[in-house]
Amino acid sequence: MLKAIQILGSSSSGFVSLSYRLNRKPQANCDLYFLSRKPIIASNLSPFRSKTHSFAFRVRKDRIFIAAQMSHNHSESNPDGASSSSSPSSSTSTLVQSTGSIRKINFCQSCGSRTKHEIPDGEEKMRAICTSCGKITYENPKMVVGCLIEHENKILLCKRKIHPSFGLWTLPAGYMEIGESAAEGAIRETWEEANAEVEVLSPFAHLDIPLIGQTYIIFLAKLKRPHFSPGPESSECQLFALNDIPFDSLSFSSMLVTLQLYIEDTKVGRPLFHYGIINKRPGTSPSEIHAYTLDHHLKS
Repeated sequence: MLKAIQILGSSSSGFVSLSYRLNRKPQANCDLYFLSRKPIIASNLSPFRSKTHSFAFRVRKDRIFIAAQMSHNHSESNPDGASSSSSPSSSTSTLVQSTGSIRKINFCQSCGSRTKHEIPDGEEKMRAICTSCGKITYENPKMVVGCLIEHENKILLCKRKIHPSFGLWTLPAGYMEIGESAAEGAIRETWEEANAEVEVLSPFAHLDIPLIGQTYIIFLAKLKRPHFSPGPESSECQLFALNDIPFDSLSFSSMLVTLQLYIEDTKVGRPLFHYGIINKRPGTSPSEIHAYTLDHHLKS
């Protein structure tokens, strides 16, 4: 009998989805045990707080273990949401480094055993190390891709239909998937959010946000057909003249920076390629999208 164990989550809220299927018949008295669901609250070392939950399931009779770390972090693509008011605990604080927050992974993603958090020999950063098999879990930044779509001197924006940043405007963008290029991901996200078929023209902006572990790649694109409509995550899609862009109702600092750079380029008569690092100002709320600095800005 085919059995399935699923940990369900929403990609739009920062959660992950994990599914494990048993293709052989489990023993008759196979039990499913819920081992841990303990919140981990970030310390006050950063104005960005994250809330993480650890889930671990074990099918003992079949000796199958599934462990997943599910986190909801304030981020640009998921976006700057309301912060948690939970008090920090020294025993459950998320590890924080100067370059951003690191999730505290409590279970090995290979064998399911408990992890310890140490700096491995020859390295400089704290890692989750399995106490059983010794495997080190490495976490890497997320890649966000999207399109800045030009049409008749206007820009296509989508109004978010999902939380966080419900009702605010954004360029169509989202997490890049395994197996696709950055351009392919940007085209897919545009179709999903705006039902628009686009042709990528050139890369426009590469924006790093180290604090939340994200990198944005935004492409200039054009509509293949002058048709678009809201996708499942959008309540509206609209073309805006540059003077009418709703800068006070944008969802993320990354969108604000991208659109401002585009307007600056139109003044010089041609688009450039931009690189920069977005740093939020200390002590400001993640939802304050205007409270940032654009550092190491390069253009060509």
